[in-house]
Amino acid sequence: MTPAMNENESQNIDTSITPLLQIRNLEVGFRTQRGLVPAVRGVDLTLYQGQTLAIVGESGSGKTTTAQSIIDLLPGTGEVTGGEILFEGRDLTKMSPKEIQGVRGNLIGYVPQDPMSNLNPVWNIGFQVEEAIKANGVAQGKEAKLRAIQVLEEAGLGDASERLKQYPHQFSGGMRQRVLIGIGLSSRPKLLIADEPTSALDVTVQRQILDHLGTLTRDYGTSVLFITHDLGLAAERAEQLVVMYRGKVVESGSSKEILANPQHPYTQRLVSAAPSLASRRIQSAKHADAAAPEIFSGDSLDATLIARAAEREQAAPAKDLISVQDVSKTYRIRQQGFKYKELQAVDGVSFGVQRGTTTAIVGESGSGKSTVAKLLLQLETITSGKIEFDGQDVAALKGAELLKFRRRVQPVFQDPYGSLDPQYSVGNTIAEPLLAHKVGTAKERQARVLELLDQVSLPAATRYRYPSELSGGQRQRIAVARALALKPDVLVLDEAVSALDVLVQGQILNLLTELQTELGLTYLFITHDLAVVRLIADNVCVMKKGRIIEAATTDEVFDNPRERYTQDLLAAIPGGNFVFGR
Repeated sequence: MTPAMNENESQNIDTSITPLLQIRNLEVGFRTQRGLVPAVRGVDLTLYQGQTLAIVGESGSGKTTTAQSIIDLLPGTGEVTGGEILFEGRDLTKMSPKEIQGVRGNLIGYVPQDPMSNLNPVWNIGFQVEEAIKANGVAQGKEAKLRAIQVLEEAGLGDASERLKQYPHQFSGGMRQRVLIGIGLSSRPKLLIADEPTSALDVTVQRQILDHLGTLTRDYGTSVLFITHDLGLAAERAEQLVVMYRGKVVESGSSKEILANPQHPYTQRLVSAAPSLASRRIQSAKHADAAAPEIFSGDSLDATLIARAAEREQAAPAKDLISVQDVSKTYRIRQQGFKYKELQAVDGVSFGVQRGTTTAIVGESGSGKSTVAKLLLQLETITSGKIEFDGQDVAALKGAELLKFRRRVQPVFQDPYGSLDPQYSVGNTIAEPLLAHKVGTAKERQARVLELLDQVSLPAATRYRYPSELSGGQRQRIAVARALALKPDVLVLDEAVSALDVLVQGQILNLLTELQTELGLTYLFITHDLAVVRLIADNVCVMKKGRIIEAATTDEVFDNPRERYTQDLLAAIPGGNFVFGR
């Protein structure tokens, strides 16, 4: 199916020119012990020079597999079993490994989805960026280093020259993503394939990166193929849209036309679950005192959220379950030779989280959000200040008391692939905390695994698979299931839904809401996605450069933001002004 174009778009593109990328009837499968499992079935798409196209769809729909097949980077036993992938008229599927290596990087840049698993932990950032620049023949020697600084600055790292000696584990998730974007753009490719390029980025840096991609498209004629679950981004940045479902293209054409008036039932479900639309419905229903419409595929998440918010407004103030008091964290960053400098990651942060509520911490990448979460979880030591959990100083917990604390407070980390053991099956991964805390018999643990898989909408057979065999969104669901295994009091969710498509995102948010209502769970939600914050949070703390600059209820922050920084964050939400269809 070739993307349809409206009249204005067809006037801007000379269809007599050979498309930059043309995929015809693409078939991709994975060899298993049970035979060939099809992952992509009969996909067609066309992309012209200077054009931007977005592929959207739920996790496991074949988006990333389609993108990886273009540059012959299919994982494991994946192979193209049929169809053509024409780049500038040449069929990439018939090229030799040496020929495709000449295309990959130089002509087609690639930004992968998982920043931590795609950066080598034993090499510093500068070496890895320079290596890509040298391999693609862009520059050598001292020029390669200068070029590395330039591409990192273009990708949003303002202090790039000072960051070259640092390692991936010293970067936040968003900063690691910017490094990959810099590498992908380093050779000024004709086509950039960006797989969830901004899923780990805050909205202000996201806008900066997307503006830069827009400049490349305009100035250098670079085409961009987005793989994304963010319909706001697709509406705002992509001219063409391809919607995939179970390995097939179900709808394609002008992005604005499709999102404003979706025709296929699956596209209608995607659009109706867009967080930006959902948050506006919640707000309008709250002000109008009307029955909230249902948005998440028939689930009444809107009504549940509004009812919970009303109950808490009427409830008497409770004692804080979590109390963060003037907490600071300072890191020593190694410089050239034996020199070090101090980096103040968290600077005098104070806030409280009441039992049974959700507090969101938002801010730019590198603002200290994740560091606060690590300090609470006792994964990092506090430089100064105090964190209390249920009246106990967490820094003073040792031995059995610390183990009990860890059972009551469970994390869901930002990078699902990095936090899952690749040698553990999904079933063993979910059962691991139960085994570590000696909960139940082997039979009871297996029953709990099946229950959790069902809660996060994964089939029971998933327990036999491994992380490398799952999509990014599926891995994140496994991470959520593992965190829920011990039925904790508190979940610390560090970008827990950033890797999920809107439908699964809705399911997870609905699940978290139901669990909070039933079990009285308390959530500390670390995120850059303000549309999600609008859906789930009761209170919001806005962080900037290690400090909390604004803290209030969600309604107050969204309706009457005091700080200019907060106003800029809200204004930068992708597709915030786009009117989605129904």
